[in-house]
Amino acid sequence: MNIELIEIRDFLATHPPFDQLPQETLERLPQRLSVRYFRRGTPFPPENADPSSVYLLRRGAVELRDANGELVGKLAEGDLCDMPCRPTPEGGRFFGNTSEDTLVYALPCTELADLRERHAEFAEHFDQSISSRLRKALDIMVDAPAAGTGLMTVQIGNMINRTPIVASPETSIREAARVMSEHRVSSLLIMEGDRLAGMITDRDLRSRCVAVGLSTERPVREIMTEKLQTAQVDTLGFQALITMTRLNVHHLPVLDGERVAGLISTTDLTRFQSANAVYLVGDIHRATSIETLVQISAKIPELQVHLVNGGATANHVGQAISAVTDAITQRLITLAEADLGSAPVPYAWIVGGSQARREQSSHSDQDNALLIADHTKPDDDAYFAALAKIVNDGLDACGFVYCPGDVMASNPKWRQPLKIWHKYFTNWILKPEPMSLMLANVFFDLRAVYDPANLFGELQERVLERSKANRIFIAYMVANALKYRPPLGFFRNIVLIQGGDHDHTFDIKHKGIVPIVDLARIYALSGGLPETNTIERLSAAAQYGTLSKDGAANLTDAIELVGTLRMRHQADQLAHGKKADNFLSPDELSPLERGHLKDAFLLINTMQESLGQRYQAGRFA
Repeated sequence: MNIELIEIRDFLATHPPFDQLPQETLERLPQRLSVRYFRRGTPFPPENADPSSVYLLRRGAVELRDANGELVGKLAEGDLCDMPCRPTPEGGRFFGNTSEDTLVYALPCTELADLRERHAEFAEHFDQSISSRLRKALDIMVDAPAAGTGLMTVQIGNMINRTPIVASPETSIREAARVMSEHRVSSLLIMEGDRLAGMITDRDLRSRCVAVGLSTERPVREIMTEKLQTAQVDTLGFQALITMTRLNVHHLPVLDGERVAGLISTTDLTRFQSANAVYLVGDIHRATSIETLVQISAKIPELQVHLVNGGATANHVGQAISAVTDAITQRLITLAEADLGSAPVPYAWIVGGSQARREQSSHSDQDNALLIADHTKPDDDAYFAALAKIVNDGLDACGFVYCPGDVMASNPKWRQPLKIWHKYFTNWILKPEPMSLMLANVFFDLRAVYDPANLFGELQERVLERSKANRIFIAYMVANALKYRPPLGFFRNIVLIQGGDHDHTFDIKHKGIVPIVDLARIYALSGGLPETNTIERLSAAAQYGTLSKDGAANLTDAIELVGTLRMRHQADQLAHGKKADNFLSPDELSPLERGHLKDAFLLINTMQESLGQRYQAGRFA
């Protein structure tokens, strides 16, 4: 093979879906391709090409537009254009032009069909929708966790929390499935007396029974796996995880000598990482000084690294870190009251932003306020000002820096009686000016972390009623949200930051996460729904009817994928002693990950367009 063909082979091997092909196929494939060059401004894909082909961009760029001339997508190096090989292109016919001089590899559609016929994983790329590819990518990210340092010291025998569910080899497949369903387990140990004879999983039921038409009355020994990898109770979690990853197994029987002690799964190992947050919260509630809280808070970056390395999704990381922040806030309030005495009237400490949504990463800045009972007197403010100072200063000392916009309880504006808060929200809803919309993005994501008298519940109920009923306010929220668009062609220079400290990066938080957060907020407010967490809002909106079930599932997958990439980026920075940020370089991602991220951005853009059209048509309810 000459140098040119070797270069083509190596390029194919690193770009989906060709990276799914076996090595021997990749070795032959370059000889079946043709190399074509298109000058800038050339129609693409080429009209009346013979033979019709799928095109893989080697260099250059293409802009795709719909029949109305609207830009619907961009292609760049590593992107695939398979429209000529699709009888009915998804979403209708698109028309393109090269926006740069462009070099492509062309594979005839007949050759593509042959590859799809012979290689199932390769074919999946063309058979799956964007949403299906996102779901699969997310499953891979969370099902194959790397080893976290939190597992380096725990023995797996200490992680077993239930008696193993077992059956005999002669148990029928039907009965085994019933037992698994009854006990809500995904695996079943097969015991012959005291001896471990094998194991079946729900995957075995599908692939070895249902898929091949085997009678469910046959004994389970016919589908069980007999040669099992096992581990002893004193095996470290880290070692067990490495073994399971290396062998691509998700369940590991645990033995105490020769006796079966139980079973662990990759899910158990991942969940164990979350227990670190539980231990931190316990330490926080026992702390007797701000200095102790500062020491405990210093472990939060390590917690984020552990969770990410353990395969936790962005939502799980956010829930865990927000729980720790809540505990620190509550303990600071307790310490402040111990110093100042009991409050003169009931009050609630409320938080906004990512903490309110339970979506924090390590040491976010503060967004908080005080909601005070209406029968407060002017002299009471001295107490609440002192309390706010202790808590805000304490949070800052713990790494939760002061809000740059001064949205904190120490600011008298955000330390008000319930009736004033009602006026604030009424004004924001009735007069949705730019400043009101900015504040709405903070204060419509609101949650109480300390509220013995349920003051916040009363405020929230009335605010949601008003926002749901005001279509003009919702329309302004929609228009404001549509200003933040995902970078569909993020790996192209035109959408990357140029120069400065963040050269050749993009802001994954504001370009990828904020648009979904904004959409979820609008879906929730338009239905008067009380949820604040983005994923919970999407689910509630789908149940209520302000969002389709498919739309909710797609946006959930998108924010989990984008958020998990962000958390992974930050965890890598924290592990190397750097300050975490949101500026991700495309060079940090594999070609496959860039493709998945682009899928997520396309979905976000589609949902934004749909919401915008609904608003423009005046149908928003």
